[in-house]
Amino acid sequence: MTAGAVSTAGLARAIRAHVLRMTHTGRSSHVGSALSCADILAVLYGGVLEVDPGRPDRPDRDRFLMSKGHAGSALYAALAERGFFDPALLGQHYRNGSFLSGHVSHVGVPGVDLSTGSLGHGLSIGAGLAWRARQTGQAWRAYVLLGDGECDEGSVWEAAMFAAHHRLSALVAIVDYNKLQSLGSTEETIALEPFADKWRAFGWRVSEVDGHDHRQLSQTLAVPRGAPPDRPLCVLAHTVKGKGVSFMENQVLWHYRPPSDEELAGALAEVAR
Repeated sequence: MTAGAVSTAGLARAIRAHVLRMTHTGRSSHVGSALSCADILAVLYGGVLEVDPGRPDRPDRDRFLMSKGHAGSALYAALAERGFFDPALLGQHYRNGSFLSGHVSHVGVPGVDLSTGSLGHGLSIGAGLAWRARQTGQAWRAYVLLGDGECDEGSVWEAAMFAAHHRLSALVAIVDYNKLQSLGSTEETIALEPFADKWRAFGWRVSEVDGHDHRQLSQTLAVPRGAPPDRPLCVLAHTVKGKGVSFMENQVLWHYRPPSDEELAGALAEVAR
C-alpha cells in the first residue's frame, strides 16, 4: 500500500469500533455482516492493496469492490482509518443527505470504485476490470468481496465462468463465509457445500482460510502484480458473523438490528480488548 503498511490487528479493532458506533448512531443495520469482514478489510487496506489515500483515483491502483454492499459501514471505516477521508465524518453514516449511505456508494466517497447493494453484480464487474487490465497491459489487480448468501445469485457463477475462461489471474474473489444470511443459515436457505469444489469445477484456484487469521489472509491475498495468466483465485474466508462481540456472534438477529445504548457500551468494551 502506497501509504505504508500498518498494524492490521489495530486496524481491525478500529473498524469494529467504528461500525458499532455508526450503526448505533444512525440506527442502521447489518452490524453482524460488517463485523465478520473487518479482518479481511484490515488486511487488504493494511498492506495488500496498492492504493494511495492521497490519490484515490490513481490509474494504476488496485481495484477493490465491496460486492456485499450492505456491510458498507466496515468499508467506510477502513477508508477513513487509512486516510481517504476524515474519520469524524463517519458520524454522518445513514443520516438524511449524508454521502455515507447505508449500502456502499461511490458518489463523493474517496476510494470507492463502485456503488453496491444489489447483490450479485460485483464479481461480474471485477472480472470485466481484470479483463480490461489484461487487454491494456496493466498490472493492477481486482479484488471482490462477496457474501456467502450472495453466491445464491446466478450472476456470480456466470462471472466465474467468464473469469476462468479468460484465465484472469489478476482477479481475486473473497467470500465472507460466515454461514448466515438475512433470515437464517446458508445451509437451510440454499446449501452451498461442497462450496470449494464448486469453485474448482468452474476453473478457479481455491484457498480456504480462517477469515480472522491475519497471517493466513495476508499470505493468501498477496497475489503478485502482473502474475502470469493462469486462473483467478477464490478465497473462502471462514468467518463468524458478529465477530468480536460475544452476544452478536453467530446470531442472525444482528443482520438487521442496531445496538442499543447498553449494548453499544458492552460491545465497545469487548472489541477494545
